[in-house]
Amino acid sequence: MINVVIPVYNEESSLVTLLAELERTFRERELGPFELILVDDGSKDGSWAVLSELTKVYPQVRAIRFRRNFGKAAALTAGFQAAEGDLVFTLDADLQDDPAEIPRFLAKLGEGYDVISGWKRTRNDPWHKVYPSRIFNRMVSSLTGCTLHDHNCGFKLYRGEVLREIFVPVLAHARGFRVSEIQVNHRSRRHGHSKYGFSRFLKGFLDLVTVRFLTRYSQRPLHIIGGTGLALLGVGLLGMIYLALLWLTPTHEPIGNRPLLLYSIALLIVGVQLLSLGVLAELVTSYNIKAADTYSVAESIAPLAPSINTDTVDTAILAESPAPEEAATPRTSAAAS
Repeated sequence: MINVVIPVYNEESSLVTLLAELERTFRERELGPFELILVDDGSKDGSWAVLSELTKVYPQVRAIRFRRNFGKAAALTAGFQAAEGDLVFTLDADLQDDPAEIPRFLAKLGEGYDVISGWKRTRNDPWHKVYPSRIFNRMVSSLTGCTLHDHNCGFKLYRGEVLREIFVPVLAHARGFRVSEIQVNHRSRRHGHSKYGFSRFLKGFLDLVTVRFLTRYSQRPLHIIGGTGLALLGVGLLGMIYLALLWLTPTHEPIGNRPLLLYSIALLIVGVQLLSLGVLAELVTSYNIKAADTYSVAESIAPLAPSINTDTVDTAILAESPAPEEAATPRTSAAAS
């Protein structure tokens, strides 16, 4: 089964069209059974009311509503936890991702990849979003080694085993999964306005620092924290040695009023603290504590059980099956004999 996880935030005008396009794509391309998981991330418009009605129209729709806005990452996490399929798509609810591209993702995945990311080569966005995004993508590719043109594209396809470990392509690449990309059609926004501004890029840079740490030092935090502590400790010791040599000279130069003394003591203290923090981080990592969910689900609507259409039952199989009375006759005769 294929799951499609869609974060929703103030997209009431797009949902009906989006689900109609998704249903038509799966039906016309005969892609097999599917489930659409839409997570309302605390929308302030009528998105949840629309989703509630759509669950009555489409038996393949599962809707989840957060109590407040927890962010796109939390919405994706909730959707992934609800997904049970072997393949999981993600796409945005603003209609800028074209569901007709889904078969191309599946074809690319068939080449042996584990994650396929979309690449919006031609973007229908203003310049102040396009160019900072390009700079950010180049930074991510150069620092992580996962060379994708569009890390921020919400249109992605994952194998189920990838999601059981991680859902960020950069981290999946660091774990050894095969990651690739395809060019996708980026449509103009039909309703509403973009939810991302300058703060999005600032948070993205901080996330990049986090990813860099996770891919290099998540298992050995002492290597970076302790290394920094040792460096500061070494500089502090050099300062103290220099001051000691000055004091031991025949002139016995006073060192109590030198700023270097205070700086050296401060470096020694901070160095010891960082070393202790690194050891503590190693202990926490060794216990492999699982972080608690960062969201709270207020309501969830499961997919409706599809009704059985008797017109699709193979009548030939029914004709070959013996009637209940006929099937019981041989057993009765055997018992009598």
